[in-house]
Amino acid sequence: MSQASTSNFLRAMAESSQARYEAAYAHLNDDQLRHLLSDVAAPLPLQLQASGFDLIAEVKRRSPAEGELSDQQLSSVEQANAYIAGGAVAISVLTEPERFSGSLDDLSAIAAAAGNVPVMRKDFLVNAYQIREARLAGASGVLLIAAILSAEQLAEMLVTALELQMFVLLEVFDVADVEKVLPVLANAGPVFSEGRCQLLLGVNCRDLKDLQVNFSSFETMAELLPDSMPWVAESGLQTTEQAGLLASWGYRLALAGSTLMRSDNPQQSLRDLTAAGRAACL
Repeated sequence: MSQASTSNFLRAMAESSQARYEAAYAHLNDDQLRHLLSDVAAPLPLQLQASGFDLIAEVKRRSPAEGELSDQQLSSVEQANAYIAGGAVAISVLTEPERFSGSLDDLSAIAAAAGNVPVMRKDFLVNAYQIREARLAGASGVLLIAAILSAEQLAEMLVTALELQMFVLLEVFDVADVEKVLPVLANAGPVFSEGRCQLLLGVNCRDLKDLQVNFSSFETMAELLPDSMPWVAESGLQTTEQAGLLASWGYRLALAGSTLMRSDNPQQSLRDLTAAGRAACL
């Protein structure tokens, strides 16, 4: 059985997410939510270069493993603007409130200010309703965590996101997660459609027993991943040397959060990480 599936941390996050879904549904049911979405414009596309290396930059107020991350006292929108100026291909926004101090309000504010850069909701989503909720708040993409979802839930939620023209970052931790998602991805449709990337496969290298990162697992996991879609390295990216390694192992993107949140100059830090990854692709 997957280590991730037995993690107390993930289990608690999923239970909290379920409670938030139920509270949201009581306030705005699914029919009402769908009606509101009928007036919402199409999401922004996630556009990647034909080859190279890109950064998804994350806005989060705190991390369970590292505590408060707002050292620079920038607002969420100011942080996102620095990422955009640094060339982020997308902005990831933590909306989990209990352990990450996030909110849908953060997502809405950043999406409204992000211009042509798509914004992704990062949370422990457990229901397709929460994808529609994310779209209403301005998200163009969502994170789905294989370890907390059954194959049936994954398939349903993928269909929901793709029907809304949103991109999906599907996160795996280990071999069991990969074995779960591959049949689902095989039936999910094209990875690229009309110039937009619809599907990303992300690897999280965090050990969920102690929340520490094991960077070398990115190399090990790369041997198991299908080459039919872009891979995203999640968690643990701190240095330009690591960015180069990720690109050399086949990762097309990296998601950087804590490192950028704590940077004195997140715009330049993002540029440096991106440049190092691209240099390794040459």
